[in-house]
Amino acid sequence: MGWIITIIIGLVAGAIAHRVLNSRGGFLGSLVVGLVGALVGGELAHLLNLNVTGGLLDRLIVAVLGSILFLFLWRKVFK
Repeated sequence: MGWIITIIIGLVAGAIAHRVLNSRGGFLGSLVVGLVGALVGGELAHLLNLNVTGGLLDRLIVAVLGSILFLFLWRKVFK
């Protein structure tokens, strides 16, 4: 069940990041951006000692912020 929730959160986070940064991305692109963003956001939250309790909304916010950061940096490096 944890895998399914993680994939859904990653997909939603990737789709939100694509919308915020006005970029194109299909299903697979949004999923990859969201999953990588969730990892990036989780590590940043850990490094900044943020109290993320692990609830669904907390995980989604961290994943969205990490996805936006990841997609922004990706576009800066590869454009």
